[in-house]
Amino acid sequence: MTWIKDTYVSMHGETNINAEGCATGKFPSQGGIDGRTESTGLGVYYCIKQLLDMDSFINNSLLKDSGKGIAGKTVIVQGFGAVGYWAAKFLQRDGAKVVGIIEYNSAIYNPSGLDVDMAKNHFIQRGTLIGFNQAVEETSLDPVEFIQKECDILIPAAKEKA
Repeated sequence: MTWIKDTYVSMHGETNINAEGCATGKFPSQGGIDGRTESTGLGVYYCIKQLLDMDSFINNSLLKDSGKGIAGKTVIVQGFGAVGYWAAKFLQRDGAKVVGIIEYNSAIYNPSGLDVDMAKNHFIQRGTLIGFNQAVEETSLDPVEFIQKECDILIPAAKEKA
């Protein structure tokens, strides 16, 4: 990616407004930015935050009774990788309750909420969400069925075109 940026700069000059941003994924020492890992999940979070702060969206949705903002909203995330994990983490930080997590081989649910970081650590250590101590329901047979559980926000972050 640095090579692409350098080629662009040699063609258009260093003062061109797009010189540093013409290619993503560069090392920070080559004009890239830190935060690459969480960037897409953070973008999902910002989109949800923006929507939930708009009166017109809230008034025309099923969320009228819970009001504006992230706090108190329930979340199910399908896909707990770079996008799903970070989106869930930022939403939880702002007061949302992550009630369901769905991975390719397992799914967990708790209407009282799940700690995102603890669930991620469990998944990393065991390769499954099964056995996570905060789950009141779990499955490894058909994890995607948990997408039908009740929530305010559903994040399909498992794969493209989900």
